[in-house]
Amino acid sequence: MLDDMMGRAVSPVFVGREAELAGLGEAFEQARKKAAAAVLLGGEAGVGKTRLINCFAERAAADGAHVLAGGCVELSAEGLAYAPFTAAIRQLVREQGAEEVAALLPEGAARDLARLLPEFGEPSGDVESETARARLFEQILTLLERLAERRPVILLIEDIHWADRSSRDLIAFLSRNLRTAPVLMVLTYRSDDLHRQHPLRPVLAELGRVEGVLRFELPRLTRDEVAAQMAGILGTTPEFAQVGRVYQRSEGIPLFVEALLECDGDCRFPDSLHDLIIGSVEQLPDETQRVLRIAAAGGIRVSHALLAAVSGLSDVEVEDALRPAIAANVVQVADGRAYVFRHALIREAVHDELLPGEHVRLHARFAEEIEKNRRLVPPGRAAIEIAHHWYAARDDLWALVSAWDAALKAAKTFAYNEKVQLLERVLSLWSKVPDAADRIGVDHTTVLEEASKAAHACGEIDRGMKFVKAALSELDEEADPERVAELVVRLSQFKISKRKPGALEDLRHAERLVPLPGLARANVLARLSSYLMFQGEVTEGTALAEEALEIARAHRQGDLEADLLLTLGVGHSVAGQMELTVELNETARAIGERIGSGHVILRALANNVDALYNMGDAARAVELALEGERLARKYGRYRVQGTFIANNRAEALECLGRLDEAAEAAEQALTMDPTLRTRHHLRRIRGDVAAIRGETEVIRSVLAEVDGFTVEEEFTQELTANARLKLSLHLLEGDPAAALEAAEKLQLDTRILSKPLLGWRILVLIAWVCDAAQSVAPGRAAALRRRTEEAGAMMTADTPVAEAYRLCLARDHDAAALAWERLDRPFMRAKSLLHAGRAAAEAGDREGVAVRLRTAHPIAVAMRARPLITEIEALARRTGVALSRDAEDPREGVAGDDAPAAPPLTPREQEVLRLVALGRSNRDIAVELFISAKTVSVHVSNILGKLGASTRGEAAAAAHRLALID
Repeated sequence: MLDDMMGRAVSPVFVGREAELAGLGEAFEQARKKAAAAVLLGGEAGVGKTRLINCFAERAAADGAHVLAGGCVELSAEGLAYAPFTAAIRQLVREQGAEEVAALLPEGAARDLARLLPEFGEPSGDVESETARARLFEQILTLLERLAERRPVILLIEDIHWADRSSRDLIAFLSRNLRTAPVLMVLTYRSDDLHRQHPLRPVLAELGRVEGVLRFELPRLTRDEVAAQMAGILGTTPEFAQVGRVYQRSEGIPLFVEALLECDGDCRFPDSLHDLIIGSVEQLPDETQRVLRIAAAGGIRVSHALLAAVSGLSDVEVEDALRPAIAANVVQVADGRAYVFRHALIREAVHDELLPGEHVRLHARFAEEIEKNRRLVPPGRAAIEIAHHWYAARDDLWALVSAWDAALKAAKTFAYNEKVQLLERVLSLWSKVPDAADRIGVDHTTVLEEASKAAHACGEIDRGMKFVKAALSELDEEADPERVAELVVRLSQFKISKRKPGALEDLRHAERLVPLPGLARANVLARLSSYLMFQGEVTEGTALAEEALEIARAHRQGDLEADLLLTLGVGHSVAGQMELTVELNETARAIGERIGSGHVILRALANNVDALYNMGDAARAVELALEGERLARKYGRYRVQGTFIANNRAEALECLGRLDEAAEAAEQALTMDPTLRTRHHLRRIRGDVAAIRGETEVIRSVLAEVDGFTVEEEFTQELTANARLKLSLHLLEGDPAAALEAAEKLQLDTRILSKPLLGWRILVLIAWVCDAAQSVAPGRAAALRRRTEEAGAMMTADTPVAEAYRLCLARDHDAAALAWERLDRPFMRAKSLLHAGRAAAEAGDREGVAVRLRTAHPIAVAMRARPLITEIEALARRTGVALSRDAEDPREGVAGDDAPAAPPLTPREQEVLRLVALGRSNRDIAVELFISAKTVSVHVSNILGKLGASTRGEAAAAAHRLALID
């Protein structure tokens, strides 16, 4: 039997690599403790990466691990979308059956996996480009997490230097998000193949910054290890001189050692490594070499049936021809009656031996046979294999036709990057095929349009803009206005994504192109009205949305109707009319539930989280956000919509004074690689926390990232948030003049609206700037204060939050403090008490100062709001007020022996303190609480500061003494 034959050139003894095996073992142990890890294993071609991971996998499997394996496939430049993951899931299906695998996923989620394997039935009909691929990523993440609940999982992916863009993105996604499941990913790549422009380089750099990702470089063998490898192959101790020659010529690369030992007895070494590798092949019979050349054209792995079909040989003739190659370990027998070259270098060397005509003929034969019987290749691979072979055969006609067919199929698996590459091939071949349009049934412009859609879906913004502009240059606005309008809208979306100016001009142009009340106009108005709302142009945006809504209802377009209702809700929100916002959001959500649109449901829910936050019910907003995040995971939309909801949750946590939780929520959402706009929102939340705590370097870091993208047409929310961070930074740096200058540049009459946490929040901050700048520029500060109050008089204040801010602006600080207390907004309450204390000091009411500051100070301490603490303590010293009733000296009110009891800990800090008292390390605590070790370190530092402890032991003792833990 072929399966029983063993190669003669591979050492039965595993030589060296003990350090690397130990490193992989340590990574596996880390993963088993539910601190997921990944290992990037690099090395030169032939250095033994596959042998190492196979040895490790065998040991891990014996130790109870579930090992899944997949490899990347080289198909010219485009790769094969999701090849390693398809292989791993196919292995899982063989082991457990499709039904059991589907049972590991949320109800209906297996339909997304059907795009990779037909065993899961018909794919989902939902192909929304902006979320479909993200949903597939999340289903694979969920699958690995559920598998790991049974036993630790090891996912081996070889040759990621050949990985397609979609596979690279998925690898990065899993590395960032498999944080608390016992899963170890081991990824191998050829380090000598990574030229400066190789697409894997930025991925490796990104993964190198992810906690839990290790990077190994597999070295060449030493002279002694080469001697041991030779002894294992030869079955006897080699001569000293022979070892020296082999070591010198192979330079310690195991594959070359094996090839050298296949030389003649006198070891006449070839002049080149190519000759060295091909040498073992040239010793095989002529018919074997001919069949190997045919197999090499098929790739590193080719099925028996396909090889027989292409070669024209019978089953027995194929087996007889390959038997010597298997015995020589040039090829091996794999699962599924397939032949695999033992090493990619061997396959490459054999393929390089093809004569030009032979190269063309063989690749054409592979394309023809696969076209006749697509079952000759694994499911889902036929189209891309055919396209690859026709392109390699240099047949322009069929290369174009097959690339178009493969591009259409790539979109069905959300492989939009690969679709772009294939369509670029179609475009490059177009001029070489006179009747190209007739051959594929579409014109050149349609190909450009499809390429622009795919580029938009996968975030290739620059390429997408190129495609759109090329398509527009081929169209006539008068002859085909609706088609032009759709492209112009897409161009505007690219500009928004790149934060480039001109998006509004494009949208208005598109609107003029479709004046008649049809769906084309409704779709344009949906984009234009949404853009206007976020710019603060609520009146016009509302009118356009209502016009589009009438069209959508007339055409019974439920998804478009719901989308427009949500846009109208945004308009009410930015105008401060939160009750109407909630009502429209609920109506849209009901439509989403009726038509089964997860996108609509989650958008409605996210908007209501924001509305509750602005209405003053932040605690309920947090709970609703958690529900939304759960649904986002269920619908497979967490990466796009779930992260946006997480941002809203982080905002609510920040205003509730739960700063550590807010920062943690933002950091966790950032690991999901959200869209650029959501990423910037999350970074601003971290900036807001830093502003409260006086972390100026953090604010600078945030502004360096987000402010560089600001353009003239920026949305109101971004403008005000950036301005808020800039003003806070100037104040923290003790430069009120700079803060005043920045505040004077803000357009209070047009950009600041009645939404409480947009307009009112920035107005109050500007008022604080005016107070701080009174001593350096009294005239300018007074003028800006008047402008601020005039702007406030024009805004609505029909929510508790807006009313509290209005009281702050009106200098009714005691009433504001009471309002903030009712709303459970501790920072604003403490800040208002500070201002009330200052007013009491000016009135000579020393007792009034004391009452207010003694209330504000512990609030500020509990939040570690250092700038506020400093201001409170400074006012206390200036007025001679003791912050503790028992302290004679106000400077001793916190640190002295008579200091009040430690401020209350947050729920998360109590959990951490309980585990600290049990003697747990930071890593152990991180695993138990499902947070990062870095976050644990921050919590421990906070706890030590609050308890006045210098060590973990002192903190534990204080916890028991003060009854802070059970």
